[in-house]
Amino acid sequence: MAIVAVSISPVGEGVSVSRYVAEALRVVRAQDRVRYRLDPMFTTLEGDLDETFALIRRMQEAVFALGAVRVGTVIKIDDRRDRAVSMEDKIRSAEDG
Repeated sequence: MAIVAVSISPVGEGVSVSRYVAEALRVVRAQDRVRYRLDPMFTTLEGDLDETFALIRRMQEAVFALGAVRVGTVIKIDDRRDRAVSMEDKIRSAEDG
């Protein structure tokens, strides 16, 4: 199971990109295989890595479907294989220090 931080935004579409982010978020909410958490700068996804990549691709396509001609995507992956770790586990570990 992977934890993936993703930020998707159009390039050259003005200062506010909230409608594009909202559309990508609709794609995330419409599925039930990958858990998610919306944060101020990224959306954090948790699930099978292949399913997560496919979801990110659909999120990108949703932004293009709104008329964007260029999309920037930042992805950070934590793919831990020695034990299962959830988003909540990572937060708790940092808070407990």
